[in-house]
Amino acid sequence: MKSMKLSTFILITATVFSIWSSSFEGCSATQAMHWRKLKAVPATYNVLDYGAKGDGHADDTKAFELAWADACKMEASTMIVPSGSIFLVKPISFSGLNCDPNIVFQLDGKIIAPTYPAAWGSGTLQWLEFTKLNKITIKGKGVIDGQGSVWWNDSPTNNPTSESTNTTSQFSALRFYGSNGVTVTDITIKNSQQTHLKFDSCTNVHVSNINVSSPGDSPNTDGIHLQNSQDVGIYSSTLACGDDCVSIQSGCSNIYVDNVNCGPGHGMSIGSLGRENTKACVTNVTIRDITLHDTLTGVRIKTHQGGSGSVQDVMFSNIQVSRVETPIIIDQYYCDKGKCQNYTSAVAVSNIHYINVKGTYTKEPVYFACSDNLPCTGITLDTIQLQSSSSEVVPFCWEAYGELKTKTVPPVDCLEKGNPSSIGIQSNKNSC
Repeated sequence: MKSMKLSTFILITATVFSIWSSSFEGCSATQAMHWRKLKAVPATYNVLDYGAKGDGHADDTKAFELAWADACKMEASTMIVPSGSIFLVKPISFSGLNCDPNIVFQLDGKIIAPTYPAAWGSGTLQWLEFTKLNKITIKGKGVIDGQGSVWWNDSPTNNPTSESTNTTSQFSALRFYGSNGVTVTDITIKNSQQTHLKFDSCTNVHVSNINVSSPGDSPNTDGIHLQNSQDVGIYSSTLACGDDCVSIQSGCSNIYVDNVNCGPGHGMSIGSLGRENTKACVTNVTIRDITLHDTLTGVRIKTHQGGSGSVQDVMFSNIQVSRVETPIIIDQYYCDKGKCQNYTSAVAVSNIHYINVKGTYTKEPVYFACSDNLPCTGITLDTIQLQSSSSEVVPFCWEAYGELKTKTVPPVDCLEKGNPSSIGIQSNKNSC
């Protein structure tokens, strides 16, 4: 009897423990799942919660700094610039120092720049700057407005940082420096003081569906400027400005530009390179499916005398031009001053391919002005059909060597076949 009672007690105790354990495990699993869901929701930081007024008059710089400081501490966080508000922001740097990766800057409102000199100080070279970040995204339907008309007047009184604006170090409205995994998509940048969007020393850059807008006569207002950057893709964007729609500078490689509408502006440019006897290296560039209208040039390579280094392995493909002054240019005598000194050294230009370039020009169809000492080599022309909007002009070539893959309109008979006798180009090309 006692044995039966003992066994019954043990059975009941085991049953209760089993039920309790199952309940605990179920609760723990539910709590764990709930915690995982909580962790999956990214943190958001709205600038309005940090004191931003968003009325277009009050200085909201501090609110942006505070929101960024908190967003920076949380991986995959989102800093929100909400729609329906206009935020006046002074020059600001969003630093990636001690930041977690994968931060999103959600721009749905409008950010405007100050127009009074006291807000800028002297020596300022950028307005909105993102530096040393790993995987940073700027996206949204918002607008960055540089209110640049006060800059475009040559008078120092109207130019807030006239001391710092020159041809070698232009001001940028939105600049990324020393960052990896940069994405810029869907936003609008307008009326920049000078360059609209700049990438300096960046890798793995993706730009898509952006709009750049400033008047065709606004000086030095490049659309997208690349410098010392690698593995860059620019896609499906509309760029209207007063200078190069896309400017590719020294230190750039693996650049891919596709489906871009350019105009007004100065066209799609590699360079200028080799300024003041400097070394410049650009390689592996593809620019394709481009529409250009009412621009100074179409696709251009421009280098200064006296430079060194090389531009090589470039393809311009499926380029449609309309009312473009000169659709195809290589200029190794580029000079943006009244007078430039003659030098024998030059940035070497080789393996440049033009495929399916069609449309109308207003000045001259093809202009190849290459160095006496380092001629251009490896130029190929395939399916070139360029019609004058007035009277036909004969293409110009000087020390340009390559091959006509097909007949061209007009005939580019001036392109010399084969390679020059000089071997200097090889040694200069290898300097990169």
